[in-house]
Amino acid sequence: MATKITANGHLALPEHVRETLQLSPGDAVEFGVNGNGEVVLRKAPAESADGQSGQPVHPRHEAQMRRRAEELVALLRGLD
Repeated sequence: MATKITANGHLALPEHVRETLQLSPGDAVEFGVNGNGEVVLRKAPAESADGQSGQPVHPRHEAQMRRRAEELVALLRGLD
């Protein structure tokens, strides 16, 4: 699937790529180039092991993290 780059250098990641890399709005990604000249896109590692970057978390991102945690708890409770 091809995608176009905007005049500002932005591009849209196809849904299957976002799902494969488990990307959500606000997640950081890293670009690299391998030895064959191909661009490699990967999810950037977390800022630190405890998830604290020292910067305030945007309320929308905090709500998304809370929703994910609630979904995980619901899944775990369903396994009883």
